[in-house]
Amino acid sequence: MNKIIIYGSCYGTTKQYAEELSKRTNIKAVSFKEVTSQINEYDNIIYLGGLYAGGVLGLLKTLKKIKNISDKKIILVTVGLADPTIEENKTNIRKQLKSQISKEIFENITIFHLRGGIDYSKLNFGHKTMLKLLYNSVKRLPEDAQTAEDRAMIETYNKKVNFVDFSSLDKIINEIE
Repeated sequence: MNKIIIYGSCYGTTKQYAEELSKRTNIKAVSFKEVTSQINEYDNIIYLGGLYAGGVLGLLKTLKKIKNISDKKIILVTVGLADPTIEENKTNIRKQLKSQISKEIFENITIFHLRGGIDYSKLNFGHKTMLKLLYNSVKRLPEDAQTAEDRAMIETYNKKVNFVDFSSLDKIINEIE
């Protein structure tokens, strides 16, 4: 099977995962910005995308370039700050995905979730502003109304944290093979 790894990364943790996955599987990894109509030559597409404001960076642009999506095996890997071992977080991510991609695509892809990292000192102005607004609104919520994702954001706000764990790629490698 003809395979490619495509990634959408803004600050680097998704790219780290994509490069490590590429190294372990000998599958070429490219940024979604480099994807052309040649994507249609691949039967197996592994897409790693950073989660930003509920969306997966570059995913929709990449999917639009695929002609016969039903003929492809697509593995989607999201990378975000929320701990994917907490079921509530996975449910929230999948709910957002469902609202962004067609039902046909959603039901025919395999989805994995990885935990990334954040360094507030490296965020662009727009992301800093958005996160500050979100942080301020979440912090005002009563504790019992805060989700696990909300509490994690409060704990990590304005810090540098790195949850990258390359061993979490093992389950994806098993799915690829």
